[in-house]
Amino acid sequence: MARLTPASPAASRARAVVRRLTAAYPDAVISLRYGAPWELLVSVILSAQCTDARVNEVTPRLFARFPTPEAVLGGTQAELEELVRPTGFYRNKARSIRGAAEHLLEHHDGQVPRTTRELTRVPGAGRKTAAVVLGEAFGIAEGIAVDTHCGRLSRRLGLTAETDPVRAERDLMVVVAQRHWIAWTHLLIAHGRAVCRSRVPRCNSCVLLDICPEGRARTAVKRH
Repeated sequence: MARLTPASPAASRARAVVRRLTAAYPDAVISLRYGAPWELLVSVILSAQCTDARVNEVTPRLFARFPTPEAVLGGTQAELEELVRPTGFYRNKARSIRGAAEHLLEHHDGQVPRTTRELTRVPGAGRKTAAVVLGEAFGIAEGIAVDTHCGRLSRRLGLTAETDPVRAERDLMVVVAQRHWIAWTHLLIAHGRAVCRSRVPRCNSCVLLDICPEGRARTAVKRH
């Protein structure tokens, strides 16, 4: 893969991706439902290996019982596990939520911090979680949340060759303008769900076909 720079062909392609997908999905936003930053942090932790729709089914009861870090520590682990059970891996997720509550109370007076460095020290929160929470709760663009859709589409578009989310994020931060970092993930998720699906992408109806290396290769093979 050619060296990525802000002036590379990949950066020009990324600008076109933002422009076209913004027009195609003007209402692309996060699908997790939350109120306070703490609720968003917990929702993102729960979303690992789980759909946002399922998380949204679970969180109303969860936040009614545990609306703050203080409330989490005032309850039992068994009760927390039972409330998050439908999201899968519930024991690990409950431990992460409780660990996050303890960390925030000990180091941040119970508040969600506003830097990637601080957020990635919170149990259960990696760079993806930090990027989502900072971008959505505070409007701070310090990184790009590389989820399954974002990683897949970015590779198909030739913007990274990395399968590791952290390395892929590093590539994307070079070619995607920082002012688009927050929107980038939402746009690619929307397009990944609607058109650029994992197994059978709908390349012939894709607004990015002419600038997508994999899409052009797929449609060329079909024509022959």
